[in-house]
Amino acid sequence: MKLPFEIRVGLRYMKAKRKQAFISIISAFSVLGVMLGVMTLIIVLGVMNGFEKDLKEKILGTVSHLVVLNHSTRTVTGWPQLIDRINVLDGIKAVTPYIYGQAMLSAHGKVRGVIVRGIDVATAGNVIYLPRYLQSGSLQDLAVLTDTLPGIIVGKELTVSNSLREGDVVQLISPQGKRTPVGAVPKVHNFRIAGIFKSGMYEFDANFVYMELAQAQKFFEMGDGVTGIEVALNDIYYAPKLGTRIEASLGSPFWTRTWKDMYRNLFSALKLEKIAMFIILTFIVLVAAFNIIISLIMLVMEKSRDIAILKALGATSESIMRIFIVQGMVVGIVGTFLGALAGLAGSAILARYPLIELPEEIYTISQLPVSIEAWDVLIICAVALTICFLATLYPSLRAARLEPVEALRYE
Repeated sequence: MKLPFEIRVGLRYMKAKRKQAFISIISAFSVLGVMLGVMTLIIVLGVMNGFEKDLKEKILGTVSHLVVLNHSTRTVTGWPQLIDRINVLDGIKAVTPYIYGQAMLSAHGKVRGVIVRGIDVATAGNVIYLPRYLQSGSLQDLAVLTDTLPGIIVGKELTVSNSLREGDVVQLISPQGKRTPVGAVPKVHNFRIAGIFKSGMYEFDANFVYMELAQAQKFFEMGDGVTGIEVALNDIYYAPKLGTRIEASLGSPFWTRTWKDMYRNLFSALKLEKIAMFIILTFIVLVAAFNIIISLIMLVMEKSRDIAILKALGATSESIMRIFIVQGMVVGIVGTFLGALAGLAGSAILARYPLIELPEEIYTISQLPVSIEAWDVLIICAVALTICFLATLYPSLRAARLEPVEALRYE
């Protein structure tokens, strides 16, 4: 198939003659600049996606996708019937009751505040990833009394900061003290550490304490009630719509909170940081675009005689303009293609090999997480090509406006 006239002339101009070698060097640097910009954008956004995905997995492994609460009271009664009504809805993966409260943990002379979560041993493992995070013990150990003491599961960071280990006896002090003639007296219960978990999130590992649901009801004096119902979904992004359906099904006074509501600020900050990084790194491509402008302007000045002859032979201004657009877009397309390949290759290498090691006690991971999304790559390539196209417009317009008489006057 014969290429159009403008493309053939544009590609021919790409081949450097001896006196045009400097222009070709600038074009080569333009290709390199576009390539580096696209490659850097793909790798950096891939790492940021990896961090966001890793953080999301750890958060959603400790808390559920959606919770059902009662806005009239702090407890939900008749929860077995509510669970049956929730389970019939489409999109539900698993459901479990839970209790949430605060207490003071005392051990070895150290006292600190903790978050107590009462879980149903039979169903909690289907909603949260606690069984995967256990370094010792099991959920079933919570329901077993050892020396008449109920068991609890604590986070790894909590054991480190309080010098605890599996089998130790600790005291939990309830904020709801006993009423006596001399005033309120703190209510203290003894528990034995039945297991240790490590989720990788410091906030959870340093503050969460899990106990069996019945023990939590007794500890917080909630009777048969629970704080709420946790729901795991087949699609986490369906949580807002499914929450609305659950509210409509259960009616007042029940309401729902999704994982997006609970961690809105965190994920909004990550999204804003990703957008800011995209904008900043796009300037690398803009620098390359300036090189494209410079090389094309110099080429227009060098080829002014050729442009005049082409116009004298009948070439239109639009044809001349397209010739130089083709030249600039060849630089953009080659640079974008090479940059995309280098970016995908670099991301694959970072994901597979621990080239950059991170301190696990700070970042909770030992190497950079990388997650490449197809849409990100397509957007990066589209933005790079658009910038390169815009860079060709001024030199192309200048070439199109060249008058043959002026160009050939001194020839």
